[in-house]
This record gives sequence, C-alpha cells and structure tokens, in this order.
Amino acid sequence: MFNANTDEVIYLSRSDTDSPLASYALNAFELDGEHWPSAEHYYQGSKFEDKTLRDQIINADTAHLAYKIARKNSQYARQDWKKIRKLIMTRGLYIMFKTHPPAADKLLSTRDIKLIENSQYDYYWGCGRDLRGDNTYGHVLMGIRSKLREQ
Repeated sequence: MFNANTDEVIYLSRSDTDSPLASYALNAFELDGEHWPSAEHYYQGSKFEDKTLRDQIINADTAHLAYKIARKNSQYARQDWKKIRKLIMTRGLYIMFKTHPPAADKLLSTRDIKLIENSQYDYYWGCGRDLRGDNTYGHVLMGIRSKLREQ
C-alpha cells in the first residue's frame, strides 16, 4: 500500500492515450525482436507464448483493443505471469521512454513528485477507490524516472 500524504502528487491514468506517461500512449518501440505500438501492447503481448495470439495483440489498432484481446484469452497466459508482470511493464515503459525523448522529458519534469495511477478499480497497478491500492504503476514510473536521471 502507498502513502498519498505528501504535499505534491500527480494523479495519472495509464489508459490516457493523450498522456506521454501512459502505457496506452501510442509511442512505438522495438523490444524482444518485435515492433510494439505501445507499452500496453508489449505488456499484454508478453502474457502469451503463442505467436498467433501475440501477433493479434501487436496488430491491435489501439492499446485498449490489445488489452481486450489479452483479457479474452487470459486462460492461455503464462503460468508465471503474476511473478513477472511488474518486470515486463518496467521493461516496456523503460524502452518506450528511451525511444521517445519527449516522453522521457515529461517524466523527468515531474521532479520528485509522487506519481499515482488513479484507478478506482485496480488495486495492484492503481490506488484503488479508497487509496489503499499498491500503486505499482506509479512506483514503476518513479523508478524509471530515477534511472533516467542517473543516465
């Protein structure tokens, strides 16, 4: 659980396609031998080892459609998915920021402000309705921000 009691907080949504900090933003990159239209496409596609299903996700017109395809086929997800999902999201976002300097600049411009994924329904990636969620997405972004600052 995260603590939102700070003076400065930025609430964001990973599904906001207009935000350069969102995994749904169409900022394409290359990773693992594939061309991914967004970090969300990479995240959803990485759930599956089946090439046909991964290709459907890669070719989805939007990140939301990639999400819907993955959700519809969740029974075929990798057995270790819950153990590696944070790592996969981190890899996808990090490469996306390295590939798109304006997005990285936007992330760096948040200085040391706490970033919170404002999802009322997602208690893993977001803060949840009662602000008791893990805010994993916010922590991932803040970790990438630190790494980018070091470089």
